[in-house]
Amino acid sequence: MSRPAATIQGKPATEPGVATVAPRPARIAIAALRVVLGFYFLWAFVDKLFGFGFATPAERAWINGGSPTTGFLSGVEGPFAGPFHAIAGAAWADWLFMAGLIGIGAALILGIGTRIATVSAVLLLALMYLASFPLETNPIVDEHVVYALAIAALGLLGAGDVYGLGRTWKALPIVQRKHWLA
Repeated sequence: MSRPAATIQGKPATEPGVATVAPRPARIAIAALRVVLGFYFLWAFVDKLFGFGFATPAERAWINGGSPTTGFLSGVEGPFAGPFHAIAGAAWADWLFMAGLIGIGAALILGIGTRIATVSAVLLLALMYLASFPLETNPIVDEHVVYALAIAALGLLGAGDVYGLGRTWKALPIVQRKHWLA
C-alpha cells in the first residue's frame, strides 16, 4: 500500500510554488531577495572561515584556529547570557553554526532544499535574536526578525522555483520520496 503524498494546503509538497505565477517583476524581486539573503549567510560563512576582516579578523578565522561562535556568544548580555556563554567556542556549536551558514546560503542562492533551509534559517535567526537581548535600537524588532520573516515568506511562496533550481531539485527521486528535502 503506497503512502499518500505529503501536502501543503492541499497541493503535493513537490509542486511548483505560488511564486511561479507572480508577474515577471515580482518574480525577479522574489528571486533577487532569495539570492541576496542566501549571499548574506554564505558571506558570513566565508568571512568566519577565512577572516577577511569584515566581521572576523584574519587571526580569529576558523582556518587559523579561531572559533566562529566565541566572539559573538561570549559577548552576549541579558536574560539568555548564561546558556549562550556555555556553548561559546564549543566545537559542536562551531561546526553546527558553520554548517548552517553554508547550507542555508547555498540552498537559498541555488533555490534547492528551500523547505529545510527556511526552517534552519528561521531557527538560527531566532537564536541570534535571543542572543541579541537587550536590543539596542528597537525594543522588539531587529534585523534578525526581518530576515526570518523574509525567508519564511520566500519558503512559503516557493521562491526556489523562480529563477532557481527548485523545480529540478523537487523532481529528484529522493526529494519525491522525502518531501522534507523539497
